[in-house]
Amino acid sequence: MTDASKETARQNNWTSVQAYVLAVTCLLIGVLAGWLVRGSQSPVASSEVASSQPAATSNPGATPSAEQLQRMADSQAAPLLDRLKTDPNNVELLTSVGNIYYDTQQFPTAIQYYDRALKQKPADAGVRTDLATAYWYVGNPDTAIQEFNKALSYEPTKPNTLFNLGIVKWQGKMDVAGAVQAWQKLLDTNPNYDNKDKVVDLIAQAKKHVAQGTAAKPRS
Repeated sequence: MTDASKETARQNNWTSVQAYVLAVTCLLIGVLAGWLVRGSQSPVASSEVASSQPAATSNPGATPSAEQLQRMADSQAAPLLDRLKTDPNNVELLTSVGNIYYDTQQFPTAIQYYDRALKQKPADAGVRTDLATAYWYVGNPDTAIQEFNKALSYEPTKPNTLFNLGIVKWQGKMDVAGAVQAWQKLLDTNPNYDNKDKVVDLIAQAKKHVAQGTAAKPRS
């Protein structure tokens, strides 16, 4: 087998493995945050993401360990990291490496590469949205919100940023009003948003949450 054939085989094998890993990752993360999405894609329910992925293992119920996810990420990132040695400020390479680590739940490492990419291209709202989301996943909602807002300073109506901002404000800070404000702005500025019905549902859930909380308060 030639080197080119070996590389093609390795990439094809990763594609199937990655499909499974991403499906499992989406399910695991879905339990935590429900609906957070990447900066450059439309939000879909975690179960829909999982069901849309091709089968890649004879044991679909198995969950990769943290060590397995780390090895998968390192394997996929290796050729890009080699290229970065001679081109360390390449935004596309840095972002791609960040995406690999993000997709395999290695969020602290993803943050490092997104940070490096944004130093070269600070106005990239998509990458900054992914950076913010990674901060949320490592348990830092305040920095996540700061980065979402910074992304919106470059693209004020970016739908996925507004979507994620609402999720983090609600789940991370219990700021229901702030969440509803972000989602309402999403709807107002993106009337043809693909997942409009889901956003409307989230707004209704948030408002119901407020109403239930108010009703539960004792009267003075």
